[in-house]
Amino acid sequence: MQINALAALIRPCLPSTMTISIASLATRTPDTVLHQPTVRDVFASQPDVSRLAQRLISTSFDQSGIETRRSAIVEFDESLDVEHPVFYDREAGLLLSPGTEARNDLYTEAAGKLFVDTARDATANLDTDTITHVITVSCTGFFAPGPDYLIARELGLRPNVQRYNLGFMGCYASMPALRLAQQLCAADPDAVVLVVSVELCTLHVRASNDPDQIIASSLFADGAAAAVVHTGSGLASLDAFDTRVTPTGEEAMAWTIGDEGFLMVLSSYVPHIIGEHITGALDGLIDDTTPRDITHWALHPGGRSIVDRVEAALELDPAQLSASRAVLREFGNMSSATVLFVLERILADAEAGDSVCALAFGPGLTVESALLTVQ
Repeated sequence: MQINALAALIRPCLPSTMTISIASLATRTPDTVLHQPTVRDVFASQPDVSRLAQRLISTSFDQSGIETRRSAIVEFDESLDVEHPVFYDREAGLLLSPGTEARNDLYTEAAGKLFVDTARDATANLDTDTITHVITVSCTGFFAPGPDYLIARELGLRPNVQRYNLGFMGCYASMPALRLAQQLCAADPDAVVLVVSVELCTLHVRASNDPDQIIASSLFADGAAAAVVHTGSGLASLDAFDTRVTPTGEEAMAWTIGDEGFLMVLSSYVPHIIGEHITGALDGLIDDTTPRDITHWALHPGGRSIVDRVEAALELDPAQLSASRAVLREFGNMSSATVLFVLERILADAEAGDSVCALAFGPGLTVESALLTVQ
């Protein structure tokens, strides 16, 4: 599609003379690699898992579309000997049940480092003294002073850098973070906004007979991503954003805090809800046209069923979702960081003028969307 044709699809949201763009993108993961068949067998072999749950585990893991994931839990690394395991006793083959404090302690250590390292990657070719705002994103742990503070301190940012944290929003949170970055740049053309998302979902995975917990255990992974947004040219312009809450599904996806970590509710009905409402959720972003006119779709791959449902509902060509399927296969669902992994994959091969529609889903059910143009 030509750039002038794409412009007809976008509802006005910025002055015509102003281009706000993603200047850089960076992604990172922890070093420990989880192979899906191996993890499946560990969960299925736990002593309190019922026969029905074993069958659900086998189905969920095998049909997830995932081959490998990453984890901050080094006890899953077969090359390492951990003297006092907290999460996984490899010698006994047992998944352990640490309390929320122990899980959050590891989050503070591992996520803090990922926030800083990924921020450094994204700003490697930038004078960090020009950064005016830092936005951090996460729903898998808490600490204060927070990751926004760590980034400002470790990167030596200006003393008056403005810092924001978008916490506990779920898998869609990087989208409102990018929208906030766009709005800050629209208000001040000299603004340079660093967005960093880090999620350590595996810290909260547990053995269970509950179908929702089994689905979560088969999908979630750890990862980090960062983007720099500024006024001017870059990798892709941020043209428009929109958000929708579906009329049903509030109970189908939730994220609560318990005594043994955070508890994910992820119903098998979620793909159906998304498939039923995805077309209407795009009404505020794209005018009357076919989604096939969008070159690339940076869909948050919450699971293979979600990707399949969106592809069918929007009548997309499989190639338009190839980046989402590849990220799911290689990294799993890394919550809010995932859509930035998909965008990075798309922008590495896209051509100038290509259009990109980014979509992410989370509790609510909330659908966040954005329209970009490759530069």
